[in-house]
Amino acid sequence: MSKEKQSFDEKFHDVSTSSTHDSNEVLEFTCSNYENQNRSRKNSTSRKSLEVIKKRIIGDSGFETGSEIQDYTVDHIYPDLTNAEIELQRTQTRNTILTKLESQVDDDEKYTETVQDTNVPIAHHGTDFTKIDPELITWNGSEDPEDPRNWPINTKIYLLGFVSLYALVAPMSSSMLSPAMSFISEDFNISSSTVQSMVVSIQILGWAFGPLLIAPLSEHDYIGRKLVLDVSCWMSLFFNLGCSFATNTCQMMIFRFVGGLFGCVPMNVCAGVISDMFDAKSRNVALAGYSLVPLLGPVIAPVISGFIVDHKQWRWTFYVLCMFNGFVAISATFLFKETYSPTLLKRKAKKLRKETGNSNLHTIYEVADGETKLGKIIVCATRPVKLLVTNPMIIGLGSFMAFTYGFMYLLIVTYPRIFMDQYHFSKSVNGLMYIPLGVGFGLGVFVWTYAIGKVYDNLTAKNNGVGKPEFRLPCLIVSAFFVPVGLIWFGWSAQYKLHWIMPGIGSAIFAMGLVCVFQSIQNYLIDMNVKFAASSVAAAALFRSLFGFSFPLFANQMYDGLGYGWANTMCAFIAILLGIPFPILCYMHGERIREWANKKMEADQIRRDKRNLEKLRKKNLGDNIV
Repeated sequence: MSKEKQSFDEKFHDVSTSSTHDSNEVLEFTCSNYENQNRSRKNSTSRKSLEVIKKRIIGDSGFETGSEIQDYTVDHIYPDLTNAEIELQRTQTRNTILTKLESQVDDDEKYTETVQDTNVPIAHHGTDFTKIDPELITWNGSEDPEDPRNWPINTKIYLLGFVSLYALVAPMSSSMLSPAMSFISEDFNISSSTVQSMVVSIQILGWAFGPLLIAPLSEHDYIGRKLVLDVSCWMSLFFNLGCSFATNTCQMMIFRFVGGLFGCVPMNVCAGVISDMFDAKSRNVALAGYSLVPLLGPVIAPVISGFIVDHKQWRWTFYVLCMFNGFVAISATFLFKETYSPTLLKRKAKKLRKETGNSNLHTIYEVADGETKLGKIIVCATRPVKLLVTNPMIIGLGSFMAFTYGFMYLLIVTYPRIFMDQYHFSKSVNGLMYIPLGVGFGLGVFVWTYAIGKVYDNLTAKNNGVGKPEFRLPCLIVSAFFVPVGLIWFGWSAQYKLHWIMPGIGSAIFAMGLVCVFQSIQNYLIDMNVKFAASSVAAAALFRSLFGFSFPLFANQMYDGLGYGWANTMCAFIAILLGIPFPILCYMHGERIREWANKKMEADQIRRDKRNLEKLRKKNLGDNIV
């Protein structure tokens, strides 16, 4: 026997004997034993691989809890206590927490400043209660590396990139087929210009209702951000794929509407993801960079689509869109991770329960959650609608935002008519004419982010360092001149068929003004009542989505009746009426108006919170009696 063969046999014998040191049975060197052992290794590897894949899909952060296990065992927390005494202690602890939460509800200052993660006011994920409740799972101090706020900056930027990709899919889907509508109309025998516009804009109608039905799920600690984002992205892919195989107008409109219901969710949830990772001081820059992406989506898609329909069948616009959508869905499913602290803490508690054997470990959200799942969804769905019809700030400022947003989509659907009929451009070149809009958006983000922040800081300094939401509004009043100037410039340039760069410049000016409208109003709605910020933003989103859907429907009739010049001039005067008087009124008297509106909302919520806390108290006492 050769030395190499002998060495192999000795090594294999050592491995075999070591793997069976607990058994008296000798493992013979046979083909079946070798195959069984090899199969066992493969199965173990496969199980580990599947576990890794599972963790990536659900966004598991992989908590390092080894050093915490001993601290959370029942013997360590309740030494020398009987089971009955332990249960009594737990009941008293929960009652103490609920009593303290009730006092916070009655404390107007604490109640108003608390960001609402659940149906009752909780701050700092329950760290205030760790000395009261030894079984409460929260972050280990303000510098816990597992807290998304403390993640490394490169991790935050990496996740911010995925957030932007998530939020890019829906805006691209909304305008991708605009240059292809003439071919779609021929195939589906669509003769009405209104129906043609509706095929494009019906997806934005889905945007109005999707956030009310789906986005609130991302703030449930059982679900979190990642699952909602992943499901919405995959559903958007499926319905975009459905559009590519549609054979009639009805199918196309249904697929686009349902795709819009799911596709718009990232545009509402991703702002929450940014809030999860960045504090108020650093959030402004992150939000500014992210806010550019949804605005560029409707610009990028027609540029790509224009070249596609000039060289391929119109269905390829959806094939290409699905390729991008699929890339985002697959890569984000495996590479994006959960950022919502209540969900992460719930998973941490679940892992510790398994490792310590203490089934009573919990988060503050499990203790203080007296609202049913259906109740939460109903509140989240109805509150934005209630704000939209009762809050004067949202009605007044939201109408200006909705108008500018609606006109943006009016431009998008009328570009083919203007540049192909008036200027005789091909579909490819017509697509390039969306670029000035993108340039205006890009310049607007850089200019207005700096200007709004500078004005706010200066006015805050003059007010003895106390900031007010109204300090966001001076730039909005300035933007009220950019929007009408852009509209008039664009309209009369197209009316007199001036050089193509002239309407391009007009659209860029309009786009710059639109960015300021979005940033200043969005910031104001967040600042005017932090507790109801998500609902206020959702109300404004509902308002503008309804305008974005309806404006393109009457575009052709308006331009046929008035011409491009006078039609845009009329819209410019509407923009002045919406964008100057009310923002000035808000700047001068907004504090009094918003406080009146906030007190009404807070009074309703306080009554609801007290009912939920009372329900929790009764349940706690009832469990103890049982």
